[in-house]
Amino acid sequence: MIENSIAQSISVIRKEISKYCLMAGRPTESVQLIAISKTKPLSMIEAAFNTGERNFGESYIQEAISKIEAFNPPGIIWHFIGPIQSNKTKAIAEHFSWVHSVDRLKIAERLNDQRPAMLPPLNVCIQVNIDEESNKSGVTLAELPALAFAIQSLPHLTLRGFMTVPAKRNSFAEQRIPFSRLRESFETVRTQGIITLDTLSMGMSNDLEAAIIEGATLVRVGTSIFGARQ
Repeated sequence: MIENSIAQSISVIRKEISKYCLMAGRPTESVQLIAISKTKPLSMIEAAFNTGERNFGESYIQEAISKIEAFNPPGIIWHFIGPIQSNKTKAIAEHFSWVHSVDRLKIAERLNDQRPAMLPPLNVCIQVNIDEESNKSGVTLAELPALAFAIQSLPHLTLRGFMTVPAKRNSFAEQRIPFSRLRESFETVRTQGIITLDTLSMGMSNDLEAAIIEGATLVRVGTSIFGARQ
């Protein structure tokens, strides 16, 4: 059954997270798993939810809204993790609890202005292009503090932290380097006065260990839970 398969996959990943937390001297509960459910059918999301998973990540807004409108039980937390176009901010502000991919002030301001008053502030992470790759969104480390302080002043957003997707690296030691750089920037900005910072969204299936060792608090896993995307 699909539910048994997904439950087994999530169990394996949670054991890995626990192992890496132990290696890092961190409590297991300091790292939360986000199941990346983009392109996956609602039946798989329901199966994962029934195993106790509560965090789900989506990238395609129309697909995500259809899922959220069909399945939004108490306790579920929807994370938007994809690139954000200006004409999509209203739908994101209205339907999600978290946004991981804020990369410029204009997008943050639109999300702030379009967040419904009856909802709590939208949790946001700034996307950092840690390797400054031309094909990826995100601010550079040099640009990060200014954007962080600008977002902090927006009343309908809560700046929770930073997100990154580094370039692929071949060894564990190399994988740690970009995560370490982001953690250092995170700690610097927090000591400068942004006390809401508590989140490092970094690490996926292929670099989970390095991310957790370097301080990840949210890890994003899709293929290892749901199988390869079609």
